[in-house]
Amino acid sequence: MSLRPTLAALLLAATAASPAVASSFAGTTAGGTSASSAGTSASSAGRDKVVVEARADAASFVASDGRIRGVRLEAALHHLRTRSPEARAASDLELARAILAL
Repeated sequence: MSLRPTLAALLLAATAASPAVASSFAGTTAGGTSASSAGTSASSAGRDKVVVEARADAASFVASDGRIRGVRLEAALHHLRTRSPEARAASDLELARAILAL
C-alpha cells in the first residue's frame, strides 16, 4: 500500500512538533533543565515519547492481526489522532504499522 509510507511521514511530522513545544516551555520554568534536555533529545530523534513507547505494543497488534491491544498502543493511537487528520482517517492497523515504520 502506498498509504503506509505517506502516513508514516505524516505521523513523524506530527510527533516531531510536540517535544519542541515542551522544550521551550521547560526552558522558561524554574527547574526546567532536566525537562529541557529530555525534550531536546526527543526532538533530535524526531519522535514523540508516547509513540516510541508504543512500538512493542504496535508490533504485538500487527503480529496478532489486531487481537492484542496494549495500553501504550491505545495511548499512541489517541495521541496521534488528536494531532493529525490523516491519523484520524487511518485504521488502527495502519497506524500501528506506521508506528513500526518510524
